[in-house]
Amino acid sequence: MLHECTVQTSGRESLTVITDQVARLVREAGVTSGVALLYVPHTTCAITIQENADPGVQHDMLMVLRRIVPREDTNYRHIEDNSASHLQASMMGFSHFVFIEGGRLVLGQWQTIYLAEFDGPRTRRVLVKFLRD
Repeated sequence: MLHECTVQTSGRESLTVITDQVARLVREAGVTSGVALLYVPHTTCAITIQENADPGVQHDMLMVLRRIVPREDTNYRHIEDNSASHLQASMMGFSHFVFIEGGRLVLGQWQTIYLAEFDGPRTRRVLVKFLRD
């Protein structure tokens, strides 16, 4: 069975914590052991796992992605003027997996799950599939 959560992003580029929403889906599905497969069916946002203790990490991640793929490049050919968003999302990735043990997501002490927005603000979907042990 496929599960889904909805995420409203707040800006053109942002990292939105979705760990609690995914954990809620784990509880509601009654999964005690297995894997959660996370996927975003969008081309200008991504899923990543990273630190949430220091907001400087989020800032630095977005800053470096802007440097690597600048929006102002005049050589892009995509007619919607969001080529940088597509490239940044592809670099970050559209899926992730997280282990589940004891009915809880297995994340490191400082880790959290983010939806990375590159063409917002928008309403995004995160699809979750559980593979039970």
